[in-house]
Formats: sequence, C-alpha cells, structure tokens
Amino acid sequence: MQLKLTAYGIAREIMDGTSTDTQVGGVHTIADLKAHLISTYPAFAELLSFSLAVGEEYRDDGYVLSDGDEVVIIPPVSGG
Repeated sequence: MQLKLTAYGIAREIMDGTSTDTQVGGVHTIADLKAHLISTYPAFAELLSFSLAVGEEYRDDGYVLSDGDEVVIIPPVSGG
C-alpha cells in the first residue's frame, strides 16, 4: 500500500523530514501503521502517545486505510 506520511513537531524530527511517500506491506489499519512506524522509527515508542489523522479527522486504531491515503502524524501536545 502506498501512503503519504506528513509529520509535525517531534514526529517530524523523528522521521527527519516533514513528509514522505512510502510503500508499506502488511499495513491495513491505523494500528498496523502505528506498529510499522515504531518498528521503522523506534523513537516513536518513546512518545507517551501520538495520533494519526486521515482526511483531516483523527482516526482510531481500527480505521481501515486505503491505498494513496495521506496520513498526518500528530505528536503529543504540551502547553499551559
């Protein structure tokens, strides 16, 4: 499956860039993609959490991805 990954904040630093087109095998859901990201970029495992959005909406782990989706990686946000 071909996906476009766009990252912000610390996620961009982990991936060494803002966006990338990537071919991923065995990835069907958001949960699969999270596991793939942690496997490919182990620093994601160190984050308390990170969210993924598709089509400008946050998606839960069961969301089924489609070929060509643009997935936005949103790291935890801190502030006060």
